[in-house]
Amino acid sequence: MKADNAEILKEFTPEAIEILDKVIDKFKGKPGGLIPALEEVQVALGCLPVSVQKRIAAGLHMPVSRVYGVVTFYSFFTMMPRGKHTVRACMGTACYVKGGKAVVEAIEKEFHVKEGQTTADRLFTFETVRCIGKFPGPERVVRHRLHRVVLHHRDMLVRRRMKDNLRHELV
Repeated sequence: MKADNAEILKEFTPEAIEILDKVIDKFKGKPGGLIPALEEVQVALGCLPVSVQKRIAAGLHMPVSRVYGVVTFYSFFTMMPRGKHTVRACMGTACYVKGGKAVVEAIEKEFHVKEGQTTADRLFTFETVRCIGKFPGPERVVRHRLHRVVLHHRDMLVRRRMKDNLRHELV
């Protein structure tokens, strides 16, 4: 696996790779061990990029395509680093019609991220969802708490308050 080390060392420390290898050894040869191994590795490393998937596949003696297929099928696995907190904005029909798109644009502008991305400080990951199902209008969820977003004529104040409140609430 020396050739694989060069690729994986670009993303992870030797200590993280050691943890990865221990997890692989723990599940090597165990039927049904792929998903538990992926879960444990994601908790330890924070994400499952292709370099990690290749190492897991080699260690568990299976095709990379099988590992990749599982990682991309289940929504709880991520190939990209995630923030400490997740901000979700509703884009369901009711929220979209009542200004959900403006909420998404405000979050993207204020946090300098697009949907699915994580802020540079790795504090927030921004996602959109199809329905939160609580309010008849634009909503966002932060840290498992639902917040109603009231849009003003110019949503500049909303963006500023949202960003300030989130940073103070979560840091």
